[in-house]
Amino acid sequence: MDFDRKRQKDLERIQNYRLIDDTFMTVVFKDKACSQLLINRVLQRDDLKIIEVHTQDDLKNLWGRSVRLDILAIDSENVLYNIEVQRADKGASRKRARYNSSMMDSNVTEPGDEYEKLPETFVIFITENDYFGKQLPLYHVERVIQETGELFDDKEHIIYVNGQYRGNDPMGDLMHDFFCKNPDDMSNKLLAQSVRYYKTEEEGVSQMCKISEEIRNEGIEEGMAKIVKGMMTSKGISFDQACDEANLSQGDREAVKKFLQ
Repeated sequence: MDFDRKRQKDLERIQNYRLIDDTFMTVVFKDKACSQLLINRVLQRDDLKIIEVHTQDDLKNLWGRSVRLDILAIDSENVLYNIEVQRADKGASRKRARYNSSMMDSNVTEPGDEYEKLPETFVIFITENDYFGKQLPLYHVERVIQETGELFDDKEHIIYVNGQYRGNDPMGDLMHDFFCKNPDDMSNKLLAQSVRYYKTEEEGVSQMCKISEEIRNEGIEEGMAKIVKGMMTSKGISFDQACDEANLSQGDREAVKKFLQ
């Protein structure tokens, strides 16, 4: 019965997912055609060709904070796109956009590479709220030479997409679709088809149920990590000592360690 209850809750959760929910967004937009549509729409183009998409990609920083990107896409011109969905304004902070951009640069270069070979990059934040509050569909962030007003043109771009925008244009249609639970209510056929697959077709629903189980397990592991970290801090003991006191198995220790790195 416990399995049946979990399954039913998972099915209900899946039906309530929208593209503005990052868990669901990363699943739908791992499809290159969907990511291509999204990026073309945001950049107001129709000629970009996406050749590679990675979801939940970890960018490592040996000396500081690593970062996990929702979507990392590469087009035929080797331009990189990081797409993030942020439901809370805090997650869309300007310095986070800056940090994501810098991490993209540091992870695509090798020692000895010429700086001129750095690829063009776009960090795209799709925010549930109108982050800047100006009622515009898009906010483009670029460096400028203040004395002349000219663009610095370092090929680093940051774009905020206003999730609240509902204008009678392609961006308005796209943001409308991001908030739809029912694919039949969506404007774009390609996105609707992908959403319908994960909500109604057996194979797609099965994949989403598996993801829900992984999220549930990750929540448990994160909870254990908080307990271990609290014991290490309050008692001044080592990681292994805290795990011993918490009676964690070797498998649990490895999972907890990932959260503490």
